[in-house]
Amino acid sequence: MNKIAVFGSAFNPPSYGHLSVIERLSHFDQVLLVPSIAHAWGKPMLEYSERCTMIEGFISDIACHNVALSRIEQEIKAEQEGSITTFQVLTALQDDNPDTELTFVMGPDNLFNFAKFDKAKEIMKQWNVLACPETVAIRSTEIREKLAQHQDINHLTTKSVVKILQNQHFYRTI
Repeated sequence: MNKIAVFGSAFNPPSYGHLSVIERLSHFDQVLLVPSIAHAWGKPMLEYSERCTMIEGFISDIACHNVALSRIEQEIKAEQEGSITTFQVLTALQDDNPDTELTFVMGPDNLFNFAKFDKAKEIMKQWNVLACPETVAIRSTEIREKLAQHQDINHLTTKSVVKILQNQHFYRTI
């Protein structure tokens, strides 16, 4: 049976902290990076398409060949109004991959809030859930703050992401 890890995050922007989680998922056939189309708790983020572009650059820079971007939230959003839940994402992915074992991967920030997730108990019953904290303590918030202060971020994310952030002047108005 094919095994897919579903790593959902804002990826606002992707960082070496995200990579430290992804690297520990090498035993999966595929790791899907699923950016939130809108933050569940209303945090402001760059536009979805801009974050997807950064994720594509991030994936091209890393040495993990089982990693792919999933735009499943965009597909779900096209069919409905309102916020998109993890349960909806996993259901849609399972429908698209019926003979696949899905594992929802979350970072430490979501682990502490998991009970607040819509249908958290149902998620636990239907799919595997893996809490996988970063081994590199780099947060997207740190990247945004450094960019706002015009500081170097080369040690915090990949070359392609740095280039996109600098060329587009993202997060400079914080």
